[in-house]
Amino acid sequence: MSTIGIQQVAGKRKIEDIRKAAEPPRCGSSGQANMGYYVPRLLEETLDLKFKVVTGYQGGNEVDLGVERGEIHCRAMSIEAFFAREPFHTWRKTGFVRNLVQTGRKRDPQLAEVPTIYELMDKYNTAEGGRRLASVVLTVGVLGRLTVAAPTIPADRTRVLRSAFTSALKDAELIAEAKKRNLGLQPVSGEELEALANEVMAQPPEVIQRLRKLSGM
Repeated sequence: MSTIGIQQVAGKRKIEDIRKAAEPPRCGSSGQANMGYYVPRLLEETLDLKFKVVTGYQGGNEVDLGVERGEIHCRAMSIEAFFAREPFHTWRKTGFVRNLVQTGRKRDPQLAEVPTIYELMDKYNTAEGGRRLASVVLTVGVLGRLTVAAPTIPADRTRVLRSAFTSALKDAELIAEAKKRNLGLQPVSGEELEALANEVMAQPPEVIQRLRKLSGM
């Protein structure tokens, strides 16, 4: 899951401020194939916001420096990264940025005050096509780091493997180690992931066309 943070000095503390802005805030990205690009574009498509995405930065560190220098006003990042490293530790302590939205279906406890894109789509009555687009684009965040097997594996073995992984992810030592390393541990069952994959693959041509436009294809 990801979030988008914007400089406090930009004077845009809430989604409403972005919607009313005479000039769209500039968000930085290294290119079109990462969340720094597609999250702002998705917000444009679903919430009637406007951003100017500035690409060409060599990586995340350069994007961070661009925000600190005032070249850009905002950047999208994973929630895990936002709570795991600098400069985000300092940004949080000094109130340098404010998180506007998070992309999970449920609010992350660490960002309990920040609305999800799904809450905002309800608030602004986003049409079905936009909701489908969001579901497709954001599925990668839900899928996370997958462990997969061949589709020919017998059903009984699939059940055994899924059960084993579920049990392992409840292990106290594993959970403690994840917390020690500041790693988010939010397991999703194999059954849920399978249902999600089937849902995402069944999209009408309109949504596929919007996805291509959003990704610059």
